[in-house]
Amino acid sequence: MSRLDIGRLARRTGARLGPMALGLALVAGAPALSAGEPITIGETVKIQSKVMGEERTLLISTPANYARSTERYPVLYMTDGDAHIVHTRGTVDFLARNGLMPDCIIVGVTNTDRTRDLSPTHWNPVLEDGTREELPGSGGADRFLDFFEKELFPYVESNYRTAPYRIFAGHSLGGLLALHIFATRNGMFNAYIAASPSLRWDDDYPLRAVSAFLKDRKECDRTLFVTMANEEQGDSKPTRFDRLYGILGASGAKGFVWGCKLMADEDHGSVVLRSHYWGLRLIFDGWRLPPSPGSRQFAGTLEQMKAHYASLGKRLGFAVQPPEQTVNLLGYQLLGQKKNDEAIAVFKVNIELYPDAANVYDSLGEAQEKSGLLKEALASYAKAVENAARLKDNRLEIFTKNRDRAAAALKGK
Repeated sequence: MSRLDIGRLARRTGARLGPMALGLALVAGAPALSAGEPITIGETVKIQSKVMGEERTLLISTPANYARSTERYPVLYMTDGDAHIVHTRGTVDFLARNGLMPDCIIVGVTNTDRTRDLSPTHWNPVLEDGTREELPGSGGADRFLDFFEKELFPYVESNYRTAPYRIFAGHSLGGLLALHIFATRNGMFNAYIAASPSLRWDDDYPLRAVSAFLKDRKECDRTLFVTMANEEQGDSKPTRFDRLYGILGASGAKGFVWGCKLMADEDHGSVVLRSHYWGLRLIFDGWRLPPSPGSRQFAGTLEQMKAHYASLGKRLGFAVQPPEQTVNLLGYQLLGQKKNDEAIAVFKVNIELYPDAANVYDSLGEAQEKSGLLKEALASYAKAVENAARLKDNRLEIFTKNRDRAAAALKGK
């Protein structure tokens, strides 16, 4: 196991990392480093696969606050991991920071034989001159998916704090694989993002597979989001993407959430970043707390906040509790309104939800200190310091200063 940093990734993929790439990595929440050190966004893990008969490399990126929290996170699995791990980490961090989705663990699977692993059927396509292109290794997707089910999922779910919610994202042949999984192994993932999938594969196999799966289906508690770049410009209507749109739109399956987005201003390579952005927006639609009219703040109560996330959990199929940061913001909102008692009550609920965290105790201490409850504040600050030291929380110095200030104030009374 080794670190995954943007310097190494640039050398591996041949990419040039300009200010945007650096900004995306910084969003990942890495602590400040001295000059010349790489900015780490995850780790490289190698596992020996018995199913595949070869070593497979995983790029695993956890949320910035993973080490100092006890939360469990949904997992986003991606093909072509080395090509997409940096921008996808940035997209997830951006959406989570803006309250549009929960943070998540990202698992990027790198390639060994891309055509073999990502294609569901063997196919020798007809070329323009009438001859057939030989793709002798094609059609190995189901063995690749066996690797996911028998080895990859168990590894990730036993070594990381995962929530029971999996997302699959694939581009091009990876998008073809996403549609194949959706149609033939629908229970593997809760949601799917297919970015410019290879819809023409094997005489339109993905269209036939999705159509057969959805035909007369009464229920389908899954989310599917598909994009297409400019590949079909100039093709006769209806294009394959048009036909897929019609197939999805004709489904009356209860619980099925789907979306199609044509991105004609993107090419086949550039479409991925926006596909992940809009796909995650759809998957976690409604995650953000509704603000009050004319305000950017949530105007509801703690009970309404709990009900909001409970409703989301019911839709997503796993228990969702209010995020630590979101509850904390409500507490500070009340504190700013001079509603100290209500703020203290909210901060105490956050401790009930996240008893092993550090910042929850520091926030409670601040509210208690402002209310003149110095003895209680000192106890809360001390617990924040204790937990921060155990978690190696980089805010330990701040928490320690707060504890010492409360101790000095209490001593001087």
